[in-house]
Amino acid sequence: MAERPKDSRRVAGGTRERKGWERQASAAGTEETRPKAEGLLKEVLRRENLLEALKRVRSNRGAPGVDGMTVEALSPYLKGEWPRIREELLGGTYVPSPVRQVTIPKPDGKGVRTLGIPTVLDRFIQQAVLQGITPVFDPHFSGSSFGFRPGRGYHDAVRAAQGHVEAGYRFVVDIDLEKFFDRVNHDVLMARVARRVGDKRLLRLIRRYLEAGIMIEGVVSPREEGTPQGGPLSPLLSNILLDDLDKELERRGHRFCRYADDCNVYVKSKAAGDRVMESIARFLGKRLRLMMNRDKSAVDRPWNRKFLGYTMTPHRRPKLKVAPGSVKRVKAHIREIVRKGRGRSLAKVIGEITPFLRGWVAYFRLSQVKNVFEEMDQWIRRKMRLILWRQWKRPRTRAKKVIRLGIDRARAYPSAYNGRGPWWNAGASHMNAAVPAKWLQHQGFMSLLAEHRRLNGLA
Repeated sequence: MAERPKDSRRVAGGTRERKGWERQASAAGTEETRPKAEGLLKEVLRRENLLEALKRVRSNRGAPGVDGMTVEALSPYLKGEWPRIREELLGGTYVPSPVRQVTIPKPDGKGVRTLGIPTVLDRFIQQAVLQGITPVFDPHFSGSSFGFRPGRGYHDAVRAAQGHVEAGYRFVVDIDLEKFFDRVNHDVLMARVARRVGDKRLLRLIRRYLEAGIMIEGVVSPREEGTPQGGPLSPLLSNILLDDLDKELERRGHRFCRYADDCNVYVKSKAAGDRVMESIARFLGKRLRLMMNRDKSAVDRPWNRKFLGYTMTPHRRPKLKVAPGSVKRVKAHIREIVRKGRGRSLAKVIGEITPFLRGWVAYFRLSQVKNVFEEMDQWIRRKMRLILWRQWKRPRTRAKKVIRLGIDRARAYPSAYNGRGPWWNAGASHMNAAVPAKWLQHQGFMSLLAEHRRLNGLA
């Protein structure tokens, strides 16, 4: 592992001296860690690389930045302005625009996540830089790092975690980094980028992207730390910084899985987990200037924690399952769609909900516990019946509708006039009989269990 930078006290004190990170890189570098790529910016600006970057930006779509330029307007703009922009990039004079700050609710509903939306032009340049430097860094990353890497993904991380528990490592050190993307120290990060990138113009450009200001309500504020979530470069930069943590865990012989800033270390006892937790907290603070969130981090059994939305059973050969928190979040999203669906036809609501559900099942297709999908199917069908019951409004209308759907008059009228609430009626036997699963399927409703079986080749 690389030595601690000699001027680390300056880093901790927040020095803005431009060449501080270059001295750190020189102190940290070895022949193995610094095969300098001197002409990397020209590779980034190669025509084929730029065309691929443009294609990616178009496919990713996304909202405009502070300049209001849309993805559709990027190509016409580049036709006239790219020669000038290219010269600025090669000459080291290009200055990125500020990012537009937006906030979105966190998946657990507790607090918000801050995103920085770069302009479409800066997303294009960042994407080109990402494609140019990924081959320089990615081959040297840990095999236990899975996030935002070519040929790897969340399913690989979940399978690896399951394998560690099956091998007898039945305690997990669940590490949560406190406001990771907001707390990244620029000098520490640039020291690690400079280990492998020798092109000073490219280093300067990356640094400027890190320091690009944030526009909030028309006012630009400078950025002294953090890497804004929302830009194409941010995930790779996080992997570059946290690779030091990966290498330290490997040096100590630990089994672990890391996906971006979500890291789980697997050990054989609670005592070992407590020791690992404390040593990792010290390492993060001293070497990477990062803090562990003590409230969210824990040493526990893997089946009491979640990793990338999954948890597992406590069997000797554990089975993967959807974590309860993931079920809670998908239900909240469906409730919102149903709430907005009042006044719309059932077919339109199903048309909106189906793509979301299809993506959700695809994400959780590794789950080996099927009852979650069965229970979700029942709950969503009840939500669909709820929409119909509310749309029918009056008892007399409800009676006529269920009769038309096959319920006899003697049962229909008492059911329609029972005085119970919409949710109770949506789950009652008369609505189950009038609007069975097959009828909903004909309206386009997708069964989660059937889709899960299809994805796993069991249909």
